[in-house]
Amino acid sequence: MPENAVDAVFELIKTYRVHFKIVNERVTRHGDYRKNYDGSHQITVNANLNKYRFLMTTVHEIAHLVAFQKYGRNIKPHGVEWKHTFRLLMLPFINPAVFPHDVLPVLANHFKNPTASSDTDAILSMVLKKFDPPSDKVFVDELPLGSLFRTPNGRVFKKGKLRVKLFACTDIKNNNVYLFKPNAQVELLKTITDE
Repeated sequence: MPENAVDAVFELIKTYRVHFKIVNERVTRHGDYRKNYDGSHQITVNANLNKYRFLMTTVHEIAHLVAFQKYGRNIKPHGVEWKHTFRLLMLPFINPAVFPHDVLPVLANHFKNPTASSDTDAILSMVLKKFDPPSDKVFVDELPLGSLFRTPNGRVFKKGKLRVKLFACTDIKNNNVYLFKPNAQVELLKTITDE
């Protein structure tokens, strides 16, 4: 977590009496909020996140707790009430003492209407990835047209053209076309210039 955010996040955890756990990577989510049967609150955040994504995920999950307390349990998990709460909780952190200057305008744009996951916002996802450890994964957006790539489930695709906001890519095995977000992380197998 960014050093200048630690004290404020610790205060949020204390104020809302959260049992905070850092856990091994889960592919399907960065974090999780749960109200336990005994009424206590538990938040888990993946240990493998870079410090900026870790901060956002932590505040995202605390926003669930605060929104449910303020508006009741019948609200949508990522509805209007949660978005408003997430924005308010993140506002003190969106400054140059916490985030790098080049991330701030992207964050400001994201928080006009925050999404259920920072990965849903392709631009934010790609900006935050710059702070991840080196990896053999690349974004579909970065691949040259016609490149072959492998998805995490092992399927191989050929990158096609951009259709509005998604790339039309062909499954090599069955020739079906699937749409990929620009920030989908894949393994490059062969570029069109490779022979």
